[in-house]
Amino acid sequence: MELDANCGHPVGCGLMAQTGYVLTLERIAEILDEDLEIIETIVANDDNLSFGSIVYVEMAAGNDSITALTADGVEELGLMLAGARSSQQEWNLFLADLVADPEIIARVKPKQPR
Repeated sequence: MELDANCGHPVGCGLMAQTGYVLTLERIAEILDEDLEIIETIVANDDNLSFGSIVYVEMAAGNDSITALTADGVEELGLMLAGARSSQQEWNLFLADLVADPEIIARVKPKQPR
């Protein structure tokens, strides 16, 4: 199968896995039992998750939008956090590398590794 790079679609053409649903960051924080702000901090840098995992949903009323993740994105984030929480040393390194806000670090750092 060949992909036509000149298909005329404004964002390009190609094959992507179909996404059946997305979850908001608030819901993901509940599911993973994590602090919402640490989730937001990780997702704010789209290099932290695979391409296509982060979805921005524009709301019908106004210019507001929300950020959501695909199922693959939720799984990838969960694995990232589980690896980071494997020991207190790994968790401290993870926070130092990804989180700049000292208030967030102070709030989430004491949570025990899982």
